This record gives sequence, structure tokens and C-alpha cells, in this order.
Amino acid sequence: MDAVDAPDSFVIGVDHGTLSGRAVVVRVRDGKELGSGVYDSPHAVVTDVLPEDVAGRGADGQAVRLPGEWALQVPNDYRDVLRHAVPAALAEAGIDPAAVVGIATDFTACTMVPVTSDGTPLSELDRFRNRPHAYVKLWRHHAAQPQADRINRLAAERGEDWLPRYGGLISSEWEFAKGLQLLEEDPEAYAEMDHWVEAADWIVWQLCGRYVRNACTAGYKGIYQDGRYPSEDFLAALNPQFKDFVSAKLEHTIGRLGDAAGYLTAEAAAWTGLPEGIAVAVGNVDAHVTAPAAKAVDPGQLVAIMGTSTCHVMNGAELREVPGMCGVVDGGIVDGLWGYEAGQSGVGDIFGWFTKYGVPPEYHRAAREAGLGIHEYLTELASRQAIGQHGLIALDWHSGNRSVLVDHELSGIVVGQTLATKPEDTYRALLEATAFGTRTIVDAFREAGVPVKEFIVAGGLLKNPLLMQIYADATGLQLSTIGSAQGPALGSAIHAAVAAGKYADIREAAAAMGSEPGEVYTPIPENVAAYGELFQEYKTLHDYFGRGSNDVMHRLKAIQRRAAGAVLPGTTAGSTVRATAEVSA
Repeated sequence: MDAVDAPDSFVIGVDHGTLSGRAVVVRVRDGKELGSGVYDSPHAVVTDVLPEDVAGRGADGQAVRLPGEWALQVPNDYRDVLRHAVPAALAEAGIDPAAVVGIATDFTACTMVPVTSDGTPLSELDRFRNRPHAYVKLWRHHAAQPQADRINRLAAERGEDWLPRYGGLISSEWEFAKGLQLLEEDPEAYAEMDHWVEAADWIVWQLCGRYVRNACTAGYKGIYQDGRYPSEDFLAALNPQFKDFVSAKLEHTIGRLGDAAGYLTAEAAAWTGLPEGIAVAVGNVDAHVTAPAAKAVDPGQLVAIMGTSTCHVMNGAELREVPGMCGVVDGGIVDGLWGYEAGQSGVGDIFGWFTKYGVPPEYHRAAREAGLGIHEYLTELASRQAIGQHGLIALDWHSGNRSVLVDHELSGIVVGQTLATKPEDTYRALLEATAFGTRTIVDAFREAGVPVKEFIVAGGLLKNPLLMQIYADATGLQLSTIGSAQGPALGSAIHAAVAAGKYADIREAAAAMGSEPGEVYTPIPENVAAYGELFQEYKTLHDYFGRGSNDVMHRLKAIQRRAAGAVLPGTTAGSTVRATAEVSA
């Protein structure tokens, strides 16, 4: 029977990434991907000034500038993914949209949207459109580190029982730190906000007209453990005005992963070209939906979703407290198991930064002449080197450290550079640094009694064979790649099939619809030994700069913030931005 003939039914998976959104049309009975569409977000990541086409100009007539460590997004870009990528995927698949039975989305996390009671983002209200705190705070917004530091100190002093579930540290990327920053730096915007919503849930709200908070981000990013959030007493000790943050801004009905949050509205049907009334799955995170796409639903199967950052997810049969982890949540990936999460906040972003700012024009010219992209060209040059030939060791902290140090005041470093160091040397050292960061995470799991038996890679970076072999050699684990080029979107489609009632649960759907492995990389014994030696040097630097022996990176961040001296529109007199920077210093 032809793939598009009845009685086949289909689902749509939509993956909202950092810079673009991807939609894929998937056949329910076997997971075959029939069509895809991509939409590049026009505003991408807002780090310097608010975009004038949506924000206008400030009171001084100039574009509204942002301090360092800010990363915002424009929420309408997310709607535009639905308007463009989904119809493109349907057109490429050539199916009758009437045969689509469900849609599911995944999102970066922790990405937060301040909204009114009906889901309108504050940035879309005229009087807030030029206020930075009214916009989406992307996962890589790290300006709430001072608030995170206070949360961590207070939780440790009080012996809060939820803290060990997060490896002993709450990240500046997460809901509470960002919410506290909003309160303290723009109290008027905080007061106007009715809901502090994960973008993963906001986009589902846009599709079905119902706000349902997903269990995944509630557990990993919202400090929701054993049916409760941090207490009002704890929140009041942080800031008296923060006391009712949970009850007034955050708490909401929680939906189980794979359930239907609601059904597609007429408006969203018009955006997407899909039938009104089909199932809309509860929201989820890009990394966590990828585990079922890779058929990695059993304990010990570590899935690394490698893109601009890397998120590591894995199921475990037992609860263990793993230092420096992003969290462990009961049913956080699939029901019946403990879902563990770790991550690296900069990976592909680091490689992209280096090619943009650290590679001379003649290299770009040579790459063009060879018919290669700059990454492919540098990879080819780097692959000719023996391990250690460049004489360098790097720390992969250009966007801070998510695991295991949970400190976004840390920064990148390359040791060993000389006047003979070439771009391909530094490029390879950065590739290796991210592999060592992953090994640090694997070691932390194992030392805490959580076995890692398999290593599976999804995401855009699996296309680099040198990088994949480096990871296999640096970790000593056989590495397999997911066969799908759209792992998160496929994972979302699997959840859509469950929400539509086509499978009983995620395990059953993953078995039928999950992707088979792609390329497999086996550790080379002599390479494992060579990287073992370099890893010891990485570990020495990691502990020296990351565990308090030398706090120079923190001091430099404080100096940088004082020098910038930025005051945001709508902040209170005296600049809370500077004040919180001085607290952290």
C-alpha cells in the first residue's frame, strides 16, 4: 500500500530550537518520516539591543540596549514556526491533512515567557514592548546568576530537601532565578504578569487554547518534587515580595507526558493547515522527547542531544543523588523510571563563535575554494593531527558550566597557545574540550551509582565524524547516532501519536515509531589512552578554576558588569542590575 493511502494516519512533530523551528510529518504505524519543513526565526537570539521592528526605540530615541549575559527571544517567532514549517512539511509529504490525528511540540528549556491571564506575552503590550524583562528569557539567558547564587546559599543553609535532587545547585537558567531577577529588576512588569510560563507550555496554549503545565519542565526547571514546590517561607526569605511567586505566578495544572493537553483550535488550524479538533499533546523539552525517538527508554541509555548546547538525558531504575546534575524527576522522560538530566550550556555555540571571531579571512577563502563550509574545512585540517599534537587544552565554559559545576559565571580558556598555534589547533582543542565535558558528566553518573551502558547522539553535530570519534575515544564508550535527522521532532511526533490514542504509552509508541541507529563509532584503544592523559589535564584545570581554587573568572565577570554600568528601562533607581552584580562579586 502506498505511504499516503488510507487507512494510514499521520502525526506532526514540531521542534522549536534556539535559532529555528522544524516540523516533520510522521506515519503512525511505523514512524516513517514523509516530509519536513524548517523556519528560521527572524529575530534569532536577542543579546545586544531589542529589535526595533517589535520594540521600537527607548525614551531617548535610541535602540534599547541589553547588558551582558542577556539572551531574549520574540514570542511571535514561535507562532511563525507553526505558520510556515508545518504547512511546508505537509506539502513535502503530499498527504491529505485530514489524515493527521495529532500534533506535539518540544522546546528549549528553561525558556520563560511572562504573560497575562489570556496568554498574551507582556512584550506584545504597547506599554511594555520596549522593556527587556517583558520578552522571552531564552535558556541561555545567564544574567540571573546572582539570584541563583542566593537561592543556592539559602537552600543549603536551610537544608532544603529538594536541593540534592538537583545535584546541590539550582541553575541561573531556571524558572526561580529568572523569576526573581524579573521581580527585582522590573517590579512593574512582574506585577503585570499573571503567569510565568515555559515556552514549551505557551506554544501548546497557542495551539489548543488551554494552559497545561508539563511535568517535565515543572520537575527539572521548576523545582517541583514529590508534589510540591519550594515553600512560601523559603521564597519570602529570598525576598518578601517573592513569597507568593508559586501560588500567584507559577503553579498550574500539571499534565502527564504523552497526554492530550487539548484539541487544535480553529485559529491554530488556519495557521497550520491541519484539521480543527485533532489532539494536541502536553508540551515537552527537546532533549527529553528525543529519548523515545532513539528507542532509549531503558535504564543506562544516555542520549546526548548535541546542537548549540548539549543536553544529556537518561532513565534510571533507582533514585540517586548525582552532584551537579540538572535534576532527577520521577517519570521525567517515561513513566515508571527516574529521568536524569545533565548538560553543557555551550557546544555548537562555541564552535560557531570560534569560526566567526577566531579564524582569519584566508581560511574562509580557502574553504570556499575547496567547496567546503568553514567547519568542514577546519575539521579536515584538524583530523590530520595526532592526539595532543596541538599542545593545547581548553575548558568548554564559553557559555558557563551547566554540569557538573552549575555556574554560569565561569568562562572559556585555552592553555598552551604559542606563536605557532593555528586555527585548526584551537578548533580541535575546543572539540576535545566539549568531549571532556561530557566525560565529566558520565563519570559523575557512574560515581553516584547510576550506570551508563550506552551512548547515543542526536542533533545537528552528529554530522561531524571527527567530533563523534573524539567523543567515543574521550569517554571510552561505543557511540551510536540516531538514524533520524530530526530526532526531537520525531520524538514529539511519537508523543502526538500517544496523545491521539494510537498507542497505549510512550514505550509502545517508541518501539513502533522510534528510529534505528545510524553511524556507530567504536573507541580506538590507543586513542582512549591518549585522551585519558589529556583528560587529567582538563580535570586539573576544571577543578582549579571551577571549584574555588582561583575565582578569577567570577572576578572578571563582576568587573565587566561594573564597567558596562547598564540601566534597563523600567528598572528602579540605583540600577538593580549593578546592585545584584556587586552582591555576586
